[in-house]
Amino acid sequence: MNVTLDGYFSGPHCELDWHFTSWTEEMGEALCNQLAQADTILLGRVTYNAMAAYWPLKMADPSCRAEDFAIANMMNSYTKMVFSKTLTSPAWSNSKLVTGNPQYEISALKKMPGKNLMVYGSGQLANTIIKLGMADEYQLWLHPVILGKGKPFFKPGTTNEKLRLNVKLVSTERFSSVLYYCVIRK
Repeated sequence: MNVTLDGYFSGPHCELDWHFTSWTEEMGEALCNQLAQADTILLGRVTYNAMAAYWPLKMADPSCRAEDFAIANMMNSYTKMVFSKTLTSPAWSNSKLVTGNPQYEISALKKMPGKNLMVYGSGQLANTIIKLGMADEYQLWLHPVILGKGKPFFKPGTTNEKLRLNVKLVSTERFSSVLYYCVIRK
């Protein structure tokens, strides 16, 4: 999940332009390696629609970088489980619509053989998974951006007394593109 320093995963109207300013080939390679550990992608309707409009076209784009082509190949070929109550027929290859109870559906998916399940974007779905205590790992890509407003990744009220989000830092990966800024005061 790409997040800003102030904890947003998108702008208030699902804007993602902020994360492209610090995105590098090195990050693309890391994403490609991360995606290679999965075979099923869980998506909400909004993110699904955006990705379904983007990734299939990358396969035919002659200016597509090698790591983007590899990511596009995986995104297009992997199983995509789309959690939506309003989408009627997902058209992107290997997409399956899920309209049932997310807890039941995700539990069933986790029991199936295969590689990892991954959630990309899909803030509402991600927060449902967090509330249900079904997330096994959080990979947060922190960008040197402060939006000031937007859609928070960890929504207030996501955790309560019965479900505390206790996590342990397992590893970090530092990209050479990370920039350090200081405030210039006049």
